[in-house]
Amino acid sequence: MGGIVNITKGNRLQAATATAERAAAKGEPVIVAKNVTIGYQLHRERKRLTALKDVTLTVNRGEFVVLVGPSGCGKTTFINAVSGLVEPWEGTIEVNGRPVTGPGPDRAMVFQDYALMPWRTVESNVRMPFEFQQLGLSKQEIADRVRHYIDLVGLGGFERSFPYELSGGMKQRVGIARALVCEPDILLADEPFAAIDAMTREAMQGELERIVAKTEQTVVFITHSIDEAITLADRVVVISFRPGRIKEVVEVKLPRPRYQFDLKIMPEYGELHDRIWRLVKDEALQSARGAAR
Repeated sequence: MGGIVNITKGNRLQAATATAERAAAKGEPVIVAKNVTIGYQLHRERKRLTALKDVTLTVNRGEFVVLVGPSGCGKTTFINAVSGLVEPWEGTIEVNGRPVTGPGPDRAMVFQDYALMPWRTVESNVRMPFEFQQLGLSKQEIADRVRHYIDLVGLGGFERSFPYELSGGMKQRVGIARALVCEPDILLADEPFAAIDAMTREAMQGELERIVAKTEQTVVFITHSIDEAITLADRVVVISFRPGRIKEVVEVKLPRPRYQFDLKIMPEYGELHDRIWRLVKDEALQSARGAAR
């Protein structure tokens, strides 16, 4: 990625100070999950599957929280519950001090598989949320906002392009713009970069950090990549094998904006990676054994 610089004492101190100021501005709880247990009814087997068990987590305003854990541990179930698509069996989830009873304009989702309408242009895909939500904006205000977020994700000039004319990274930028266009308080991202190549993925991580720094959304992000988690997160929440429980919450105190630094040469980066891998390793092996049965 362009703009990466080596760490020096001066720019490291400056970035660390900016990171500390950003952290100090946080503190107000936005998402509060208390003793949440969620599962699904398996009709053919005539039994219930518990996906998450007794999860308690608070996400503060402006935080970037990343969920890491083995496949099937309930990460997607958790953000679906925050979005209002899934109801907990036990416990409560509140957003901005109110119980979650269903989807709302204060939350938006970025999906793994882009979820773009192939017959719609970039502009039309980004505008689509306004067809389902009445936010009291005029046609001109909607057009201005759509144009703003298309430009913000770097797709100016591609407004009339269709999804088949875009690369994977560009398609995901459309998905991010569509999620941001209604200006939600919370951005929920379910492995949004899993389907794109490694180089584009690293570039998109930097783009997402840049965008969120401007929009100041609270983000809950799912990934299976420890490197991606460290690159993006203020805190990494490690979830155990099913039924998923919070195993540990790891703070990431690396300087921001991280896309300007070669993070992987920093000793702290290696220490964080080793710590998270030790937490995840046994859970991943257990998941693999379960999948092989």
